[in-house]
Amino acid sequence: MTDFEKGLQLYDRPDIVQRLFFPRREFFRDRSKATNHFIEVEPGVSIGCRFHPCQRDAPNILYFHGNGETAPDYDDVAPLYRELGLNLFVTDYRGYGMSGGRPSCGAMIGDARTLFFGFLAFLGDHGYTGSLFVMGRSLGSAPALEAARHFQGKLKGLIVESGFATAKNQLRRIGMTHLLQDHPEPVGFGNDLKIREVALSTLIIHGEWDEIIPIEEGRTLYSLSGAKKKSSLYIPRAGHNDLLLVDPNAYMQAIETFIRGA
Repeated sequence: MTDFEKGLQLYDRPDIVQRLFFPRREFFRDRSKATNHFIEVEPGVSIGCRFHPCQRDAPNILYFHGNGETAPDYDDVAPLYRELGLNLFVTDYRGYGMSGGRPSCGAMIGDARTLFFGFLAFLGDHGYTGSLFVMGRSLGSAPALEAARHFQGKLKGLIVESGFATAKNQLRRIGMTHLLQDHPEPVGFGNDLKIREVALSTLIIHGEWDEIIPIEEGRTLYSLSGAKKKSSLYIPRAGHNDLLLVDPNAYMQAIETFIRGA
């Protein structure tokens, strides 16, 4: 068993899982330009995904959303990506949206690899030929980094928004430090360790007033990043959930510049 697997096993205590995940059920909305897809992650369990197309040869972003969100929440955001000439593929997690199963740390990370292959298969089956990127927001930074670490040969870049770095800080935020007293340096999801191994072009986005995951976590991810080509956007007066509201122009321009230059 690897250190990452051991870290996830320690994290998958019921009391920690209950504090980490906030699943919300939601039926996918009927929007003319978006299509729904399901990717089987184990027999009888499928993850719901939502694809927002732009054009066949456009860059494609596999997007892992934040906690308490669902794929349909991005129906109102997707047009901003379409305006930049980008295809957006948003995935849920077990127990979220219309997905089966129940969330856990191990499942979310293991599913990230299966979802990536499902993403590739979907694009190939439907004739989408553009370059590939992976993006994760908040809790979604964990599966995004897992995919980036495993599939660097297939991806052109990694984007992390409002991501967390160390397990120790994450446990402190949810009041669970006491549960792992015998493990002074818990691995958890291993974001801080994994990003060292990711040589892909990387963009870190974070709000300077983030009240949930402090900006120091974003700066740590940036400093630890193994990418030779990396950039960052720290948005003044932005918190954890309002980056696009505070400065949509800076946010989308950073993504456009990154995608075009990767």
